[in-house]
Order: sequence, then C-alpha cells, then structure tokens
Amino acid sequence: MAKENLNLVDMTDDQLRSELASAEQEYQQLKFDHAAKGIGNPMEIRELRRNVARILTEGRRREIAAMSAEELEMRSKLRARRRRNR
Repeated sequence: MAKENLNLVDMTDDQLRSELASAEQEYQQLKFDHAAKGIGNPMEIRELRRNVARILTEGRRREIAAMSAEELEMRSKLRARRRRNR
C-alpha cells in the first residue's frame, strides 16, 4: 500500500472506513516491526502515516460537505471564536 496511489474520491464511505482500518493496522504493525528488528525501508512508515492522514482528511471533507447550512454557520462561528481567543 505504501507505493500505490490512493484514489479516495471514488471510494464509498464504507470502503473509506475499511481502508482506514487496514492502513492503521498496517502502520501499527510496521512500527512494531521496526522497533523490534528494524525494517529495510523506514520511509514506508512515513508514507503509511501520510496515507492514514489522507484518508482521515477525505472523511472530514465528506463530513463537512454533508453538513446543513445551519451546521456550517455554527462551525464558522466556533472557528471565529477560537481565532479570537488565541
């Protein structure tokens, strides 16, 4: 999975969730293997971590796209308040 391109836009929500679960499991296993005995290419860990982040980002993008106008307005207000309180 580390070298293949992920086409997340074409996946359904269920496929996205299953891909996330398998990527997270593979990432944890790779981290364990690297800590225990070392792996040939440690850059695979970084690529897997980034793939997990890409999958999470696509899920959040879909979640925001499915929000109603009221939910988006509330989200904007919360973000503005957080910016002011920094």
